[in-house]
Amino acid sequence: MSRTASNDVPGDVPVRRHGVQWPMLIGLTVVWVLLWGGLTVANVLSGLVVAVIVTLVFPLPPIVFSGRLRVRGLAVLIGWFVVELVVASVQVSGQALRIGRRPLNAVIEVDLRSHSDLYLTLTAELLSLVPGSLVVEVRRSTSTLFLHVLGVRDDADVEEARRRALRQEERVMRALASDEELAPYLSEVVGR
Repeated sequence: MSRTASNDVPGDVPVRRHGVQWPMLIGLTVVWVLLWGGLTVANVLSGLVVAVIVTLVFPLPPIVFSGRLRVRGLAVLIGWFVVELVVASVQVSGQALRIGRRPLNAVIEVDLRSHSDLYLTLTAELLSLVPGSLVVEVRRSTSTLFLHVLGVRDDADVEEARRRALRQEERVMRALASDEELAPYLSEVVGR
């Protein structure tokens, strides 16, 4: 039975695509060139060959982007990401330099409100890029992240880390979601 992305329900695994995936080929080729450190014809061609082999041998399920880019939301997302990056870097540096005190940590469960693979992935990546937090497991079926967090002393710190993750998801949604995706998401956020 063949399915299209339009009738997928949250948690379903989309049908894998076979064939050429141009955005993936271009992205993998760019990464290859960056890894080799020089823009040469040989690097581009070898990167393209590797990208074709990778996409044919390891086809990924399609990620459907039906959203729209919101400039204001994207600016807020990037701005807050930079702020959190700087603040977390200072905090983790302080914890690392403390002699005789081991930093406390926890693995917390965060149930995201969006059921889109794209928004789940973007939220997880942004959370993992901030020092002091790392996504250790993801459950696609329930849009749940398991997040390892440094500097957790009590339940209030756990709840603050959970709220921070949910705020990150909300910023991703406000930056990229379509009106049809954003309206139910925001009504769920307000309802909680």
